[in-house]
Amino acid sequence: MATAPEATLVDELERQAARLVALGFPQVPDQVRPLKERLADLPVALAASAIPFVLVLDSGLAPPEACMALVEHNGRAGVVEMTPTEPAAFGPIGEVEIPGAPVYLAYGIDTGRETLNVTPDDALPLILGEGRSPLTLEEGIAVLIQRPDVLRSANAFSLLGSRCGDRRVPALWISKGRPRLGWCWAGNAHTWLGSASCAGRLAA
Repeated sequence: MATAPEATLVDELERQAARLVALGFPQVPDQVRPLKERLADLPVALAASAIPFVLVLDSGLAPPEACMALVEHNGRAGVVEMTPTEPAAFGPIGEVEIPGAPVYLAYGIDTGRETLNVTPDDALPLILGEGRSPLTLEEGIAVLIQRPDVLRSANAFSLLGSRCGDRRVPALWISKGRPRLGWCWAGNAHTWLGSASCAGRLAA
């Protein structure tokens, strides 16, 4: 029988899976079912976290452009504006190991309030030094699909776990009243932009 914290995590997993199904991903329950057996491996303290984990879908299953259109802020759909590049150009950095699974959990989510006004260049060693991992582009969108309310004009967040081979770092912020996936320079600091991270990743 599941302990109270574990039962809470099961409820959250089912809620997130149901939301993804409602948004047009009917195959998710079959992919998620094996993850229930792994929830006992997560830290118990996560059950009391604001965002204990998010379900992350592989980009082949859920293209970033399509997923951003599902994110809403005050009734306005999200957009991708990354000219002259695009989401497909970004891949995980060497310090990030992504589970080889179509669906996995990124757990212990932090949207980077402690790294506001810190450049991505300086934030990355801080995150890694704490034993945490920077969120990837796909993971950041996954957070907003489940919790669009965490994106605020005073706490947008960079996704340092993904790079495209140059100084561009993907980021999520509110632009013209809409959630936007764009990019910022790795050496630039902004008072409203932090760097998101997770405690780890878990697959079935």
